[in-house]
Amino acid sequence: MNTLEAIYNRRSCRNFTDEPVTVEQIDTILKAAFSAPTAVNTQPWEYIVINDESVLDKVKEKMYFAKYNAHTAIVVCGNMKLALKGQDKDLWICDCSAAIENMLLAATDLGLGSLWVGIFPIEQRMETMRKILDIPSHVNPLGMVYLGHPVQVEEGRCRYREKAVYYQKYDPSRKLGKKDKPVKGHYD
Repeated sequence: MNTLEAIYNRRSCRNFTDEPVTVEQIDTILKAAFSAPTAVNTQPWEYIVINDESVLDKVKEKMYFAKYNAHTAIVVCGNMKLALKGQDKDLWICDCSAAIENMLLAATDLGLGSLWVGIFPIEQRMETMRKILDIPSHVNPLGMVYLGHPVQVEEGRCRYREKAVYYQKYDPSRKLGKKDKPVKGHYD
């Protein structure tokens, strides 16, 4: 699969088979994450791989928005001791988000399903994840990526909207219209 195919075919997967994700697949996905760009090459990220069923069960029990049947998850964290300081201190969010996108694309390329679950900046979610995974206070869990073999492969799509693209300057008079509606029932 080429890069554009992976981008266009990446879809959020919320239903996984019982087939496990291999250590080799996890390593490939982590290598893709570590290949993401970072502001001035700070690389403030750290990753917690969860493939122990008892730990995943705790996450699913405590995180109401994360009740999916994936057998592997990777929590992407920003270590504030490694992040930039001063006015650039929040660029770790961009760095870790780029890493997550690389993970999602690598999973797509490997034929796996993936789902990005947001944690940061919701303090309750961050504290819950810190307690479950023994994450110290100077490390911020940004998001979690569920990985697994999808029950059904959704057709790829491109949501390009010409009206959302501007050249040279923003046009505040432009009316964008409706975008895709959120899918209800994700938390059931």
